[in-house]
Parts: sequence; structure tokens; C-alpha cells
Amino acid sequence: MRISLRRVSASPVLRGGFLPQLQVQPCQRRYAFQAAGAPVFDVFNRKTKWLQRERAASDVETSRRADYLRDEVAARLCERLLDIKRDWPKALDFGANSCNLAWALTKKNPDPDPAKPVSAPLSTKIGELVAADSSQTMLYRDADSPFNDEINITRHVLTDQESMPFEAGSFDLVMSNLSMHWINDLPGVLAEINRVLKPDCPFIGAMIGGDALFELRTSLQLAEQERKGGISPHVSPLADVRDVGGLLQKAGFKMLTVDVDDITVDYPDTFALMHDLQAMGESNAVLGREMGALSRDVLLANDAIYRELHGNEDGSIPATFRIIYMIGWHESANQPKPLPRGSGNVNLKDILER
Repeated sequence: MRISLRRVSASPVLRGGFLPQLQVQPCQRRYAFQAAGAPVFDVFNRKTKWLQRERAASDVETSRRADYLRDEVAARLCERLLDIKRDWPKALDFGANSCNLAWALTKKNPDPDPAKPVSAPLSTKIGELVAADSSQTMLYRDADSPFNDEINITRHVLTDQESMPFEAGSFDLVMSNLSMHWINDLPGVLAEINRVLKPDCPFIGAMIGGDALFELRTSLQLAEQERKGGISPHVSPLADVRDVGGLLQKAGFKMLTVDVDDITVDYPDTFALMHDLQAMGESNAVLGREMGALSRDVLLANDAIYRELHGNEDGSIPATFRIIYMIGWHESANQPKPLPRGSGNVNLKDILER
């Protein structure tokens, strides 16, 4: 399969009736706030997603062959650690899947700089890696692989993918690789990640977002419209790059960085694409989805429309995965801070004119 890249930079950066006449008394203004507990509006069925991931990981060989996207993104995510010159005594891999990050951390010569042809694995900078995931079968799928001997890794099964059962300030680094796009309460989980970080320590994550799989979205919608006279959700709603920066800021992170990769993978047909998505445990889990498998008519129409709108000249079809990378730091007193507003002594107009 061919994997190509196009990088896009981005700035870091939710009754009416008839009322009787009442006598109004002056009172102190109050504001609405989010109630404690689970989010009011759930998008994904968490039990369905857990079952999909358990079922996918139970077929070990097929699941491993479909891990190319997670492995690729894990390697790119770990490259961002090269820019931070420090060690991490205790790190957390939140939503670890099959420990793709642990595998990437043990790769030899991770530095792509030609001036450094030999570099130590990033695992040498990590004292202990806690890999946490709600799917036990997925988490322990590769527990006997050789990379486990090259890193001090501890596996932790979460009772729920949106839970964070760790003490405040217990980690020097938190990472997450392609698991956060299935979380309902994303603002709450980001706030919890910030809580378990020590001061001046980073969170580095990657999630599928934006217009990911736009080719599949459009072709499925047109196929269902043609064959059934209507459409139903088959691809999950995803956060946009502009939303991620705001969510990180709302969660209390500082010194934010957000950037985007478009990874395009070629498949022989749409059936191979859907098979790999199922083997990844990435099948549809939206609460409002139509139950049951897609009909044969819709699948055949989808394949024909996909090829007509997006097909390659060699007969293959491209699928674009948009990956949003994010970096945020837990606040600390010794971090760089912007100067107060109005304290500048250089006119930007003068610089631009020169």
C-alpha cells in the first residue's frame, strides 16, 4: 500500500409557552454550568465500540496486518519527543490500543536528522510507561512481542475508555495515539489528562479528525440516496483542527501546538477498505446509526461511485486519513508567558514597511 503525506500547518490556538404575569423582584444573577457526571449528549455507543475492538483484537494476525495506520502515526508522534530535551520517569499511554506507541519508542535510530545517523531509542528516556486501555484483548494482544523486553511497560485495563483512575500529578508525560476520536466527553477527558500531569509536563496526542475518509462519506451518501432514497450516518462525526485548540485551552493547557497530517492509503476496492477498518476496530459506533449490515445494492453502488469520483488511474481507490496532532503543557510558574497587553515598544507597521 502507498502512503503519501501532505502537511498543513495550523495555528494553535452549545420552550417555550405562555407565562402568567409575575411580579419580579431584583436578585443576584446566576449562570448555567455543566452538571457533574456523564455528558448530557452522547454521540457514540461505548459498549458497542468496546465489543468491536475486542472482536477485532481476537483475530490476532488480521488485526496486526491492519495496524499500519496506528504504527505510522505512532512513529510520527514519537518524533515530536525529539524536540523536548528531557527524560520522563513515568509516562502514560492513554488509549494504548495494542501498544503501538511502546513499539515506536523502541525503534532504533529514531532521529531523522542526517547529521545523526545513530541515535538511542526514545525508550531510554522513559523510566516507566503505563499503557492504559479499556479493551483487555487489544491491550494484551502483543504482550509477548520482542519490544516488551526493550521498555519498562505496565499494562492497565480501564473500566471505561473515558475514565482516568490516576492520582493528580502522577505523570511526567501523557501520550495518546488514535483513540480519542471515540470519546464522548472529550473536554472532560482532556481536563483529566491535565490533572494527572505534573507541572510543566506535556501532553502529546494524535487523533483522527476533520474531513477524514471524505471519499467514503460522499460515496456512501450518494449510494444510499440512490438506492434507498435517504441517508444514515456511517462515518463518525469528528473534531476539526480549530476545535482541538479551543478544547485544549479550555482544559487548562498552555503553550499549545496543533498541526495536521493527511495520510492517503490506496486500496484495491472499497471492500478492502471496509475490511481493514473493521480489523482495526474502527467500525461505526454512532448511537443513531442504522442497525445491521449494509445491503448488497448499497455496497455495489458505493464501490462504483467511489471509483468514479475519487478513483486512481491504476484502478485503486484512495482513502484519506486526516490526523490532528496536539501538544499542550500543564501550567507552571516558570513557563514563558506573553507580555501584558499594551507593553510592546516596537510598532509592527514600522517593521513591515522596512
